[in-house]
Amino acid sequence: MSDFPYLHGFSEKEQQRLRDQATFLEWIVYQDVNLSTTKDLLEVGCGVGAQTEILLRRFPHVHVTAIDLNPVQLGAAQKNLQSLPGLQNRWDLKQMSGSALTFGDRTFDASFLCWILEHVPAPTEILNEVKRVLCPGGEIFITEVMNSSFFLDPYSPNVWKYWTALNDYQFDQAGDPFVGVKLGNLLKSTGFHDIQTTVKTMHFDNRNADQRKAAIDYWTELMLSAADSLIAAKYIDEAILEGTKNELAAVALDPNAVFFYSFMQARAKA
Repeated sequence: MSDFPYLHGFSEKEQQRLRDQATFLEWIVYQDVNLSTTKDLLEVGCGVGAQTEILLRRFPHVHVTAIDLNPVQLGAAQKNLQSLPGLQNRWDLKQMSGSALTFGDRTFDASFLCWILEHVPAPTEILNEVKRVLCPGGEIFITEVMNSSFFLDPYSPNVWKYWTALNDYQFDQAGDPFVGVKLGNLLKSTGFHDIQTTVKTMHFDNRNADQRKAAIDYWTELMLSAADSLIAAKYIDEAILEGTKNELAAVALDPNAVFFYSFMQARAKA
């Protein structure tokens, strides 16, 4: 089913959360993604096709070949993309491992990876394969997490215990919740050049209360989507889970709450 243990699961509820997440973060994820000269794009780890839909909408001249190893996610992606008008003949979905691409050398003009390297045990294997299938000078765009940056005020002890447990679980499953700050090293070690990295920050306080509330609501869904995995693996107990839910609900209504999170983007050339 998958080459990595995805801590959020593959339920229909989680698939919808991924679509909601893509929409919520579109404004910041795509600020510096320029595919104006791209014709053939490889998307690695497309999941339910949430980013695929955005790529096709934002760049109407691009053909996207999207791959994922999980057939459940690919089925959801196909159903979603087929339901959207105007996208016919502009996308292909393939079940494939990012570390063993079956495409020939120099097949694509660019590649897009979003929230995928955090889940895999060997990011360099994927980056080596992506570089192989990119044309010379073809660009790679990567968006990744940097989970130690998360800050929430008022202080919420159960939230911190839960967040630490989530990151420990992902790390223990051979993922990397801090991979974002390592993108420069990873790209350099796999032979990419013209490497650029950018810190993307969401910082919401009383100056933008509506955005703050939306961010906390989004973050609550993100955190709680891992609850079943964390309980089953005994990284948290029911008391921490209930405490986390209560604290997140309270912070969402606090008139002086602060939400802060930074993630990383990188772009480079093959």
